[in-house]
This record gives sequence, structure tokens and C-alpha cells, in this order.
Amino acid sequence: MPHALNPAPTPSLSGELQERNGLRLENISKRFSSSSGDGAQLQVLDNVRLDIEPGEFITIVGASGCGKSTLLRLILGLDEDYDGRILLGETPIRGTGLERGIVFQDHRLFPWLTVEQNVAVGLKNAPLSAAQKREAVTEHIELVGLQDFTGSFPHQISGGMAQRVAIARALVNRPSVLLLDEPFGALDALTRTRLQRELQHIWQHEKITVVHVTHDVDEAIYLGDRVVVMQPNPGRVRRVVDIDLPRPRNRSDARFIALRDDVLSDFAELS
Repeated sequence: MPHALNPAPTPSLSGELQERNGLRLENISKRFSSSSGDGAQLQVLDNVRLDIEPGEFITIVGASGCGKSTLLRLILGLDEDYDGRILLGETPIRGTGLERGIVFQDHRLFPWLTVEQNVAVGLKNAPLSAAQKREAVTEHIELVGLQDFTGSFPHQISGGMAQRVAIARALVNRPSVLLLDEPFGALDALTRTRLQRELQHIWQHEKITVVHVTHDVDEAIYLGDRVVVMQPNPGRVRRVVDIDLPRPRNRSDARFIALRDDVLSDFAELS
């Protein structure tokens, strides 16, 4: 695995695009039908309100069942059956779109495709020529430091490298918003820490808006401009914590530790 991330030079997003890639969640409520078949409904999200600035890195933490992943599905456009509105810039989100990319905990690579081919899948519906697609794929494989593994298959690379491929695939369309659903949750501690650093570099390089769901409070504070703390039954925003620490962040810094303990105290109160 490469020892350093050296992003390939690439044009930054235009000012116009950056103005369009903020997110606004207006009074989002979501219910699911009960599995009992009695017509009852389970409320998963209740009146979630959040404004996310263009280019901001937001992390969302909360206990299982608080609706974090459901919220990402709504932002992605996979589910339109909810109350409230989600706007990208000034436009309400309707269905999926190339302007939103996502990475899951499971990398979901196609095992019969190489690294290069898996990244190229992200451009299947892009309005680009074949040459432009090849250039974009090469650029984003270099962005995640896997230029020496373009011909490798998923079973030939590590779990951390597979997640890099998934990130490259999500970014290759140059989305204005990147959604991350526990992308490092299945990795060992050392790999997770390294990919957290590299994700931060990628975000700074690509200048996009990121919404990152995690169970790891340490990860949330290390990466986020703000940490959204959710509480369950039904899922609501308990509070939003500003992380006013310089980057790169030092996990041993007393201010970092104080913020981590402060956010963890919310979980103690909810248990």
C-alpha cells in the first residue's frame, strides 16, 4: 500500500458550483410500516433540521437506531417517502443524481472488475467522451494513491485499499456532495486512522461538501467542522458541536480530548 497520498493536480470546483453544493434539511420526518402487519408505523426521524454550508465537513454520531443511515438515504434520493424538504443549493432533491456520491461500510466493488474498471463504473451515465472518462479514472485512482494497482481485482487488495477504490468511484463524477456511511467501520484501527487522514486530504483537495456518518466519536471530532449528535426513538438532532481546532488535528491535544469527552457525555445521558 502506498505510504503517502499525493493528489494529482486537478482544477478546483468553480465558485458557482461551490455556491450550489450546500445542503438544507427542513423538518425531516420519516416513518416505516411496522413488520407486524397491523398498519402501525415506526417513526425513525422526527423534525430533523440542519443547514450545511458549501464545502463543509459534517460528521453525524449517534446510537444505533437513531436514523443516521436513513438520513443519508434521503439525502442520496433513494427514498422520497418522507415529510419535509431537502435542498441542494436552492433545488429540492428528487431522486438520485450525479451531484451526490456515496461510500458505504462495505466497499461494494464488483469482484470481476479491476480497480480501474470499478472506478470507471462511476462514470457509466456521465456525459463524457471515452477519452475524458479514461482521464478522470486515472486522475482519481492517483488521488487515492492506487496507481500501482489499476489492474488488480478486489480479492487481490486489502480492505483499506478497497475502500479507497470506493471513494475514488464516488468522486470520479466530481459530485458536489459526498455521503459516507460508516466507511471505515469494518477496518482495523491502524488502517482506519490512516484512511481518516487521507480522507481529510481528499476533502481539502476536492473542495466538496461531506456528510459522514460514524459511530466513532474520536473519528467525528478528528474529521468534522461540526459534529451532529443524534438521539434515538425517534431520531432527532440533540445538538450540534462546533469543532474549532486547527487541521491536522492532534488527538492528544487537551482541547481535542475535552471535546471528545463532551460529546461522549451525551451518550452516557442517553444510556
